[in-house]
Amino acid sequence: MPQVKPKRALLALAISLLAALLGISSANAITPIGENPCGGPEAKVLLCPNLRIAPPHELYVDHAGGRTRLHATSDVRSRGHGPMELHGTRNGWRTMRVRQRIYRAGGGHITVPTQATLRFTSVGAYFGGSYWKVHQLARFELWSVDGHHQLLHRVRVGPKLNYCLRDLERTSPGKRSPASWHYPGCNQDPYIHHDTLGTSVGWSDIYPADYDKQWINVSGLHGCFAFVMTVDPAGLLYESNENDNSSHRLVHLPFRGGSGC
Repeated sequence: MPQVKPKRALLALAISLLAALLGISSANAITPIGENPCGGPEAKVLLCPNLRIAPPHELYVDHAGGRTRLHATSDVRSRGHGPMELHGTRNGWRTMRVRQRIYRAGGGHITVPTQATLRFTSVGAYFGGSYWKVHQLARFELWSVDGHHQLLHRVRVGPKLNYCLRDLERTSPGKRSPASWHYPGCNQDPYIHHDTLGTSVGWSDIYPADYDKQWINVSGLHGCFAFVMTVDPAGLLYESNENDNSSHRLVHLPFRGGSGC
C-alpha cells in the first residue's frame, strides 16, 4: 500500500478539521487535487467511473476544401462502478473550471478538483449552434503500422476535441446501470454560471460520423493505417482504469469501405 505523503496527509487533516468546524459532512468532502483517488487505498469505498471508447465505426470518406476526410462514429462508454459526473463553475467568458464528483459505496460523495475545463463550443447552425462541452474529452488520430499491424507513428490528428457527456443510449444494461437516462444533453445557455455533465454506468454518449468534425484529414495517404480513438487523452479526469482509454480500427487508404488492410 503506497504511503501518504506528509504534506498531503496534513492537508487532508486540515480539511477534515475545517469541515468538522463548519458542520460539513465528511461523506461529501472536497478532496485536494493531486493523486487519483480511484487508484489509492480509498478506491475500495468509492464507486469510481471508467470511460472507454468503442472502435471507430460507420466510416466513410468525403471531399471538402481540397481535403479527403475520413469520417467515423464515436461511442464514449461509461463502464465503471459509478457515473462520470462533472460540475462546471464559470471562470471566463466561454469557459468553466471542473470538479469531478465521485460517489461513495455507502452513500455520499467526494468532490475532486481537476485540470479539465468546459468550453462553450460552436458546432455550426446545422447541428444546433453552441453547447457547453468538455474540452479534450476525446481525440482522433491516424497511425502508421508495421507488418504485424502494431502502431508505429502518429501521422494525423483530427480537429475535434470537445464533446458533451450525456446519457444518449443504454449500451450495456446491468444492475448498476439506471434504466432511464439521468444526464441530459448539453446546455446551450451562454450565460449560466454552473453546469453538470455526466454519463451513467452502462450508458454511452455517441456522435454519428456525419456530425461536426468527426473526421481525420487523410489526403495523399496510401497504405495501411490505424484509426485510433482515445477518450480523455490528456488524463484530466479520474478513473479506476487509465489503461483502457483507446481503441482502433485498421483502414487501407485510399479508403474504399470494408475493414482491415
